[in-house]
Amino acid sequence: MTDGASFGGRRIYLLVGAVGAGKGTQADILSERLGLPHLASGDLFRRATREGTPLGEKAKGYMERGELVPDDVTIAMFMEELSKPEAARGAILDGFPRTVGQARALDATLAGQGEGISRVLYIEVPPEDLVERVSGRWVCPTDGTPYHLVTDPPRVPGICDKDGMPLIQRDDDKPEVVRARLAQQVPPMLEVIAHYEQAGKVSRVDGRGTIDEVTGRILDALGLGQAVS
Repeated sequence: MTDGASFGGRRIYLLVGAVGAGKGTQADILSERLGLPHLASGDLFRRATREGTPLGEKAKGYMERGELVPDDVTIAMFMEELSKPEAARGAILDGFPRTVGQARALDATLAGQGEGISRVLYIEVPPEDLVERVSGRWVCPTDGTPYHLVTDPPRVPGICDKDGMPLIQRDDDKPEVVRARLAQQVPPMLEVIAHYEQAGKVSRVDGRGTIDEVTGRILDALGLGQAVS
């Protein structure tokens, strides 16, 4: 399988995965390995509002009212980033689209410029593995130093290596909260996957194993394993 590059060689990849699947980590690695910008919706919102851009001001108003930023504003932010020189060869989209409606709107906007999503990379991890990954996170209450009970435990269980403070767990990382987030997030995400599978654009990637192993599977799915190794 090739990477699905088209539209004059520009590659626009969409990374999809549930909370804890390692999507952000893999997006950062791919960005560096492939020389493509990593466009994460949350980062775009924060930067645009911080810089006071016209789109940022629009988004800020909705965010301050606790409302979702409308799809047209979010898409406009992505398209603005895709118009920059650093995205001349393509980009890695992360965190959007989250629903089929958003996917269709994004597709239509890209199609209007003669483009489209080149490939969708769906990082699959069993739900209980996701719960274990996220709920294993603990942090130091003093400076936020992160630990993980399985992959990066403190020297003394429950105690920060740096200052001896008892570690705490953020509310979002508690098992019951993680399960609730997955129950809300996964169904619309699977609908997005089904949407792009109809177009033959989805590569399902096993998200279990080491970070390097998952990266290797993604590169293989894109037909780029040898090219960038």
